[in-house]
Amino acid sequence: MHGRQVHFELFIRRTPGAGWILDMATENRGAAIAAAEDLMGAGKIAAVRVTKETLDPETREFQSVTILNLGASELVKKKKVVENLDPICVSPQDLYTVHARERIGRLLEGWLERKGATPFELLHRPDLVEELEASGTDLQHAIQKVAIPEAQARGLTVHELIRTLSGLVQRSIDRLSKDFRKGGMPDLDKEGFALAAERVSREPERVYLLGAGVAASIAPARSWSEKISRLLDLADAAPLAGPPRALALQTLEQPLAEILASRTGLDHIIGTQLDLGGQLAAMTRLAACDTIEALMRMEPSVAKIMPPLPEAATRLARWLAGEDFRSVRTAITKRVVRDLNGPRRLRPGDAAGEIAVMRGLAMALTAAAGSLLQADDVQAAFTQRSRMLVTSDFVETYLGGGERTARDEIEALMWLVENVIGGANKRQAGRYLSAGVAALRFEKEFRYGPDTAAVKLQKLAILQRAVARGGLAPEDYEPIQTKIGDVGGMVEADARLIPTLARTPAPPAQKLMAMLRLAIGETAPSGPAADRARLEAMRLARRDDTRADLAAHPDRMTQVRELIQQLGMAA
Repeated sequence: MHGRQVHFELFIRRTPGAGWILDMATENRGAAIAAAEDLMGAGKIAAVRVTKETLDPETREFQSVTILNLGASELVKKKKVVENLDPICVSPQDLYTVHARERIGRLLEGWLERKGATPFELLHRPDLVEELEASGTDLQHAIQKVAIPEAQARGLTVHELIRTLSGLVQRSIDRLSKDFRKGGMPDLDKEGFALAAERVSREPERVYLLGAGVAASIAPARSWSEKISRLLDLADAAPLAGPPRALALQTLEQPLAEILASRTGLDHIIGTQLDLGGQLAAMTRLAACDTIEALMRMEPSVAKIMPPLPEAATRLARWLAGEDFRSVRTAITKRVVRDLNGPRRLRPGDAAGEIAVMRGLAMALTAAAGSLLQADDVQAAFTQRSRMLVTSDFVETYLGGGERTARDEIEALMWLVENVIGGANKRQAGRYLSAGVAALRFEKEFRYGPDTAAVKLQKLAILQRAVARGGLAPEDYEPIQTKIGDVGGMVEADARLIPTLARTPAPPAQKLMAMLRLAIGETAPSGPAADRARLEAMRLARRDDTRADLAAHPDRMTQVRELIQQLGMAA
């Protein structure tokens, strides 16, 4: 080290990922390290580094050695993800996979809907392929829809990718046409489904071959319901066991799932006249019929919203109750989740019916959770749906624009609070309820309405107890209960009900029991009225004639003792 100049440099990094900045240079090693530690202790920078710089007298260059590093470490650059740039489909067989069929269904949705066909049928029927080729632009547009985004993602020209996809489509068409010209495709009407499945089950292209036979068998159908019926007829005729049965049901599952995944296909199966709520109820019943049938027997509210299933749907529901056709149940489940999370109303024009059908659906889907949906997915979907029920437009429509009495509005809002889920939705519904109870209209209706004071207090007590059962947090429902109690106090004070009862010529024990029922919140809401009744009850209990009356009637003594115990617990 003799003859070499040495100094120490302190660098700082103000934020993670920022560059290093020279803060100081000194020949004192301890000073540099102390300054670095002080800067980190202050918490105003992200990192510090101290280096020892030694000058080489021959080269006149500094050699740097790091002696201290504190704070955020050097950022490691992430390796660039290498995208898979292989073509999506390279052979005609690739077009028969489930993902390819789903994409074909989306690209040719309009054309397939006009033809009343599924992607499965298009891939197995040369007559449909010829119609698609003759349609002019439908096939060309479908290829372009795929080619443009894929070309951008893969760094290819659109023209190049269109040429590649067009070649793949042409090879697939030629293969299908050639296979049908050669003959040997299963004819299920002549051969029978079971024998055909057993015959082709040992062939390498068995799913393709049997699929061609199924597509030809359902081709004469003139409606989606008829196609479902024909497919279920084939399912009933499937081999009884072994690989041939698995092949047969796997092949039938493809067109069944595609029909039920399409909006028009499923709507025709369960009924086109249903609103969204009815459709979702029918879909749930279709996919989990045993669970829903049992629930309907126990819950009349669920039975009320469940529409009857048409014949084809009833047959399909029996098949779906078993272990077969899992992808069919999956297709229905996806549709249920998509529509639940969508913006459409369940019962357009009927706000009360909207709440009723949502409640029934929630019970049905919760009961079927596991076989249809995960419980978390059900909760998330109904939380999203609940947001639609706490908008001002919906609540205004639901309450009828002032056509109901104030009490009816409060009861309706309690029903709304009870049926929405999600903390934010509950709080929003609670705000509407709080505003309704605090309104002058509510107070005036109970103070000056035609009912007797006793009847009014009874109704207020029922409302007050119901508020706590709606699922609101205590900090949300307790102020509402307090306001109801205040209104009850006004009603009692206006009528002077407690002094009047105290002066009646009824037996003392009977008056005591009446006061205790008021005091415990049974016949009056908790609050000022109940407090005044408690004081009067205590005064009556101390009177000699009351004690004598209770001693003479042991049954009344038992009732009073129970009421006093309840009063103690309420206090």
